Amino acid sequence: MNRVQKLFKEKSSGILSIFFTAGYPQLDSAIEIATGLEAAGVDLIEIGIPFSDPVADGPVIQESNKVALQNGMNLKLLLQQAKAIRQQVSLPIILMGYINPILQYGVEKFCSDCQDAGVDGLIIPDLPADVYRNEYKGFFQKAELSNILLISPTTSSERIRIIDDISDSFIYAVSASSITGTRNEFSEEQVNYFQKLKTMKLKNPCLIGFGISNHKTFSTACEYSAGAIVGSAFVSMLKNSKNITEDVKMFVKNLKG
Repeated sequence: MNRVQKLFKEKSSGILSIFFTAGYPQLDSAIEIATGLEAAGVDLIEIGIPFSDPVADGPVIQESNKVALQNGMNLKLLLQQAKAIRQQVSLPIILMGYINPILQYGVEKFCSDCQDAGVDGLIIPDLPADVYRNEYKGFFQKAELSNILLISPTTSSERIRIIDDISDSFIYAVSASSITGTRNEFSEEQVNYFQKLKTMKLKNPCLIGFGISNHKTFSTACEYSAGAIVGSAFVSMLKNSKNITEDVKMFVKNLKG
């Protein structure tokens, strides 16, 4: 059982996962951010692998990817930083990135190196569930890595059941069929989607992501799921931060309310 699975076994509600991009705002910011998040009471950290064409992400995270790549971030360095984070942080660590750099690295080697670095799971938005199940699931299992798959309001109930069947920790429920970004509140249509997921009684819990930016949206997500993932709002805060440790603490406090 990896740390992600252990978290969801021990905690069933109010889970807060925070996303940030490796190499942003500075090349070596990740350790300070990660230790600050643990101290602030976050449950899970999601570290973005910078990519030149992050198609699922909005302008805030796209910009962070561009800056991180300009700073010199790459997969090898990211894994080194993840290993350094693991020496100081006990939180579950998930890496989020697109399949192309991982294919270039080699999927089996990447999974093995993630395990060595103390990483617990991966989110790869453009890796189809069927391809994962048929080609790569064995590599993930060998490395004790959870593969977190995404669903959206346009995902059919049948497809959600399939994704639930091949998942082993949690499902990333995207709140809208759009790119990442912040919103002040959810629409009635989105809440109906959350309610649908809740009534499906899936074997894996869901975390809701995309549009979680304040206490109101976090609370709504927690009402219908095990918790929420916050990305763009946190990355925006980092851009203007003059004291990462203090600003992370205040950000999390305001989010939880």
